[in-house]
Amino acid sequence: MTRTRTSATFPPPVMEARRWLEGVDFPENRSLINVSQAAPVDPPPLALRQAMADFAVNTDAAHLYGPVLGNPDLREALATQISQHYDAEVQPSQVAITSGCNQAFAAAISALTDEGDEVILPTPWYFNHKMWLDMAGVTAVDLQTNDDLLPDPDAARALITDRTRAISLVTPNNPGGVEYPSDLVQAFYDLARETGIRLLVDETYRDFDSRSGPPHRLFSQPDWDKTLVHLYSFSKAYRLTGHRVGAIATSPDLLAEIEKFLDTVAICPGQMGQFAALWGMQNLSQWVAGERDEILDRRVAIQEMLPRLTSKGWRLLGLGAYFAYLEHPFDMPSDVLAQKLVSEAGILLLPGTMFMPDTDPAGKQQVRVAFANLDRAGLAQLFDRLEALTF
Repeated sequence: MTRTRTSATFPPPVMEARRWLEGVDFPENRSLINVSQAAPVDPPPLALRQAMADFAVNTDAAHLYGPVLGNPDLREALATQISQHYDAEVQPSQVAITSGCNQAFAAAISALTDEGDEVILPTPWYFNHKMWLDMAGVTAVDLQTNDDLLPDPDAARALITDRTRAISLVTPNNPGGVEYPSDLVQAFYDLARETGIRLLVDETYRDFDSRSGPPHRLFSQPDWDKTLVHLYSFSKAYRLTGHRVGAIATSPDLLAEIEKFLDTVAICPGQMGQFAALWGMQNLSQWVAGERDEILDRRVAIQEMLPRLTSKGWRLLGLGAYFAYLEHPFDMPSDVLAQKLVSEAGILLLPGTMFMPDTDPAGKQQVRVAFANLDRAGLAQLFDRLEALTF
């Protein structure tokens, strides 16, 4: 096969894992436990769905093109929300709306890099970030983390070359779940500013951070937008995954370059999703707080049940937001284990090999559990099945 942009990377991991379900029957007493994808399976709350229906029926603009960088009212509301959340001052001109956070990343990378450039990614990485870099002809430089899954700024400094254009962080982390300490994020910002590169910070799971107050102070730095490219998603907070609404906060100059990418890919974000995101910010703050409390309670439940697995040789590496990242005790690669779990335990999860380069053996001992759609009873069932494994 002729090498193409898409052939430069691997198949979409979640879709690959779903193919493992083909031909497998799950008995009623052991239905499938799907912890493979970090996305709500429930629809938005009824009040939001009713508002969206009214918008679709009564507002002609719901069905028309809008501004490439997003609707002004949503940009203004998000700038205000960021300012309040991070105790800073962010202007609407520093904010753009995208068709999901993956598009925000792709647009930012397209505006910052040329073919052959480099971007530093801590491992385990979010696979869609790695996929886009592959398809863009940009080299992903692996920044290995230790058992705490926290990247080291000094190790990152040693990886910077004259082709490095950015460092990309995800906090709370996907796939590891860990929340990066404020001083660690600040150290990466200082490194990026000193070396003249950009720092991308993806905070898709910001709304489920266990900490109170600003998780970092980057938006308070002088001329923050010359270094920081902040990525966000409305999908998790308001269950809008199918409507694809994300955002970027950075300098107006960089947004002007990003606009070129967005215009040629999607022209504008969907009107329905933008309306829903705005309505959610205006009306659902208490509901989101309740969703956060529920996720944090599930995190506590995992901590309470964890001894059942550690006694069997499992080890927890990271826990937070939607994810538990574990080291398994079995004498087989995690991609083999993950496929066996489907038929033999009724569990669909993702192996660490999907978040690591082939050259890093650590991925073969790791798995990711996306627990956001399991209540305490569901988590107990998951732990029952994992504890009973005898491979």
